[in-house]
Amino acid sequence: MKHIAVYVRVSSKQQDTASQKPDLERWAAAQRHEVTWYIDRFTGKTMDRPGWDRLMRHVQDGQVSAIVVWRLDRLGRTAKGLTALFHELFERKVNLISLRDGIDLNTPAGRLMANMLASVAQYETEVRAERVLAGQAKARADGKRWGGSEKGRRLKVTDEQLAVIRRLSKEGSSITAIARATSLSRPTIYSHLPTR
Repeated sequence: MKHIAVYVRVSSKQQDTASQKPDLERWAAAQRHEVTWYIDRFTGKTMDRPGWDRLMRHVQDGQVSAIVVWRLDRLGRTAKGLTALFHELFERKVNLISLRDGIDLNTPAGRLMANMLASVAQYETEVRAERVLAGQAKARADGKRWGGSEKGRRLKVTDEQLAVIRRLSKEGSSITAIARATSLSRPTIYSHLPTR
């Protein structure tokens, strides 16, 4: 029997789901169908997340009739990833409902609005990244340094770690996610990022 999937995501361990859950719980309580919750604490720049992966396996197995989120940006922040997701859900006849955005993929207007909001989410992510890079450039120009080893000593970064840095950077992963994946510090990741 199919169920409705309620998806909740926060970007970091410091954030909690308190802002999203009340609206979603009210919505879920009004449903007559079974509701299953999927929760992630992961960045929105990647669609590769444990709770999301489990949800998508259930979608592909035909177990999900609809996905409900608080806001569209809880699903992801890249227009390419979100647009591909909308297409896949539409093809599989799985509805997507965003409570705060008023989106329902079962309608042409809902699909149009979803694609517009996906582009806006990507724009916001790119602007935020530009601000961070500008701030870092200013700090470097002012002589600020981040962490690192004692002067003159360089940390050895393996070829495998460099390959992971390049791949994840190209996919738009956050510096924190890349640092976690490579077991390197954020300053080390910054110093080995491909030239943009």
